[in-house]
Amino acid sequence: MKFKVPAFLEGIEAPVDGEVAMRKFAASQMGENAVVVGIDEVGRGPLAGPVVACAAVLKAPDALLTLNDSKKLTRVKREAMYQAVQDACACFAVASASVEEIDRMNILEADFLAMRRALQALGMPGLHESEPEIPIFQKGSFASLTTSHQPLTTLIAVDGNLKIHGIPEEMQIPVVKGDGRIASISAASILAKVFRDRYMDDLEKKFPGYGFDKHAGYGTKAHLDAIRRLGMTAEHRKSFHPKSLQTELDL
Repeated sequence: MKFKVPAFLEGIEAPVDGEVAMRKFAASQMGENAVVVGIDEVGRGPLAGPVVACAAVLKAPDALLTLNDSKKLTRVKREAMYQAVQDACACFAVASASVEEIDRMNILEADFLAMRRALQALGMPGLHESEPEIPIFQKGSFASLTTSHQPLTTLIAVDGNLKIHGIPEEMQIPVVKGDGRIASISAASILAKVFRDRYMDDLEKKFPGYGFDKHAGYGTKAHLDAIRRLGMTAEHRKSFHPKSLQTELDL
């Protein structure tokens, strides 16, 4: 089921304002001890490399006023903000799903797997996912967020129009274009993007000539030409490629 923007977020565009509204909604529905967890992913569309997801909780809605959708920021700007975004988070976890997992279960389910791994790393109960091939990058956990004896409740703000499979639906609110509407999703977006970009930089060192440090595995002309010239690597997804390339290489 696809979801539209929640009514309480209509007309809100600034990520800080959206974070405030989301926290007020969480408190009204789940109590004052509710925590908003922003979650986003990067890497659904590339021909190579893992899909990466981040779950992030901000210290405060205005912890970093420059937060925005990572796609609206240049790589230089994202890199410059990277440490500041980490510092603005009370806790976060960046997790992934491998190329083999993407090919085995499809990209959407692998995306959800990466999200569940990130949430599990933060301490969300009821999850029993395996460890990803790429070590999880993490700061803190849910356990560090409260000093009261009341149980912590979490409301997951998911970028997009779908809820995460394997997580109770009542704990989630999908937010279309949430990385530009909710500050915690913006933070997750930037952390996931920089993490994956750096991983792809390392892949270019391992497989020189493909240009992974420039296109991050997306199907650019330069990348397709490199595949034609050099063939496929172990980091290329076998489950989907442009039809022209499938025909030429008989994939």
